[in-house]
Parts: sequence; C-alpha cells; structure tokens
Amino acid sequence: MDVSTFEISVRKTELSRINQLDQDNIQFGKIYSDHMLQAYHENGEWQNAEILPYGNLSMSPATSFFHYGQAIFEGIKAYRDADGKPVIFRPYENWKRFNRSAERLGLPYVPEELFMDGMRKLVDLDSAWVPSKGQTSLYIRPFMMAVDEFIGIKPTTKFLFMIITCPAGPYYDKPVSIYVDDKYVRAFPGGIGYTKAAGNYGASMYPMTEVRKMGYDQILWMDGVEHKYVQEIGTMNVFFVLGDTVVTPELGDTILEGVTRDSVITLLRDKGIKVEERQLSIDEIVAAHEAGELKEAFGTGTAASISSIADLTYKGKKIELPSVENWTVVPSVLQELNAIRYGKQEDRHNWLYRI
Repeated sequence: MDVSTFEISVRKTELSRINQLDQDNIQFGKIYSDHMLQAYHENGEWQNAEILPYGNLSMSPATSFFHYGQAIFEGIKAYRDADGKPVIFRPYENWKRFNRSAERLGLPYVPEELFMDGMRKLVDLDSAWVPSKGQTSLYIRPFMMAVDEFIGIKPTTKFLFMIITCPAGPYYDKPVSIYVDDKYVRAFPGGIGYTKAAGNYGASMYPMTEVRKMGYDQILWMDGVEHKYVQEIGTMNVFFVLGDTVVTPELGDTILEGVTRDSVITLLRDKGIKVEERQLSIDEIVAAHEAGELKEAFGTGTAASISSIADLTYKGKKIELPSVENWTVVPSVLQELNAIRYGKQEDRHNWLYRI
C-alpha cells in the first residue's frame, strides 16, 4: 500500500511542555517538542503512520539495528520568517539524500508523501516550538532503522521511520580550533561516507574525545588512502579561501552532499566569487598559509550552519588564520543565507518550504 492512499493520523498530547522552553537559553538537543511522527514498513509497505505525543520507545533487546547499525538520519531546520510564520529550509534535498542513504544501508525508500507531509504536519502541530529570538530555529531529525527482532545476519524485513524536533540555538558560539588527524579516518572509497549513517558518527567518537582532551574543538579528516587530502571537518563540509578562490573537496563516496554546502556554493557564485570543488591537500593549505594566501576557513552543516575556523594544527604545527574581524567571505554569505532563511530577503532559489 502506498502511503498516499491513507492519511497520517494525529494523536495530540494532553499536556504540552512548551512552558519548559526558555527562548533566552536554548541548548541544542536538550529539550524536544511535544509530538513525534512514526511509521512502520513491513511486508513491503508503509503502514500505521501516526503523529503522537513525544515519548520513549519500547523495543526488544534483539532489535536488529542495535547489533548491526542499520540506521540513518537527516538534519533539517525550520525558521520563523519576517511575518512570524514557520518555514522549512530546503527539505526536499534532505528527502532525496535520506533515500540515497536508505538505499546504501539496505533500508526501504520513504515516499515524498510520508516524509514531506509528515514533517509539515508535525511542524505545524508544534509550531509554538519554533523559536523566534536571535539565530534560533527548530531542528528536525528524521531517522530510520531496522527493527526486526532477530540477531542473525539476514536481509531485514521490518523498519521504523520517525521524525522528532527540538528547538536549537547557535551550535558554536566562537571560531573553532581544529586538529588535523592523519591517523584516524572517517571514510574510505567504496564505503558509506556519503551517507548520513549512524555508524559514520559512532566511529568518530573516540578520535573526537581524544582531540578535545588536547584542547581542540573538532577534527579535520584526511582521506583514507594517502592521508593527505582533506575530507570533512567533524560533522561538517569544509571550505578554504585561498587568495580570491574558495576551495572545497569535491563530492564522492567519502563526502556528504551537504545541503548547506550546496547553498553556500550557490550564494558565493551568485556574488561572482570563484568556487572550486576539487581535491585539496593539507600540503597546499600549509603552503597557502606560508604565502599569506590562506584568508578564511569554515565548516558548513545544518546544525552548525557556517562555523568559522580559528586555527588548524597539523603535525604539531599551529596554523593560525587571520582574525575573523577582517574576513569578508564568511560574514557576507552567512548574512545572506540567514536573511533567506528568516524570510528577510527574496528567496530567488525557492529554498523555503512554507507550512
């Protein structure tokens, strides 16, 4: 049965927790909105799509994704526009990427009607949770996992798709300090680096813990073959301003196709700024710094938006970037991106999805 042949039922909470939201002190991932969406896929069809009060799940210890990591997710944001109405930023791109991840992990395709209509209804129902102060938003987390109650290795037959949301403030409140890791690797050719699979992030936890003990905020990952080409920074795509050109690693099976990444590239090119998507070695970055040509560096992602890089440490040598007060590329593109997200500037690329 196609999901479009039945409606998504809604069961509202009897007691909202909206009074727990402090708009002046929003911490990412600390408090969740009143409702969530869930739908099961079994016997080849989606069924039981429902929006219900946010709450815990009850699962067998033998549930398959616990053991084999067959789980994916997405990150999307809703904002309040200039009229105070909720808008979602480029959710169709996340829906497409979600299904690319699903295919690679052996999970079922999620139809547009389930993903988009479910998200729209959920955000509309919990619209009071979309914050309105400063650089705030409602973070939307769709995810899917294999839920067979079986611990043997076989093709999975039962899956759970869900969406939860949470108010979000700025992810980083200052430029970040980066450790260039030439030991641990995030992704390999032929692997799942281009997906938003849970395992990609789980494997990064130990290296991240180690670099934070050393005083750094994030890791700049290198490629898994030669350990010299930059890949991603933490959970973000990465950009370097070299002279008058912005360079970012080209997409492939080790690089996530970031929605914010694509948005930034589009806006930069709109401004007439040259952008190159290509292999970029850490040696080239070091040489550019020594020549005075490394002007700015930043990461992009849904949670972090655009995050400036203060410095990079590679093989014990600290590469300090110019003071952010003298930057021109990042402030300009961030200002325009935010103006579009919050409905204060013309949405000429039709990126906003209105509830």
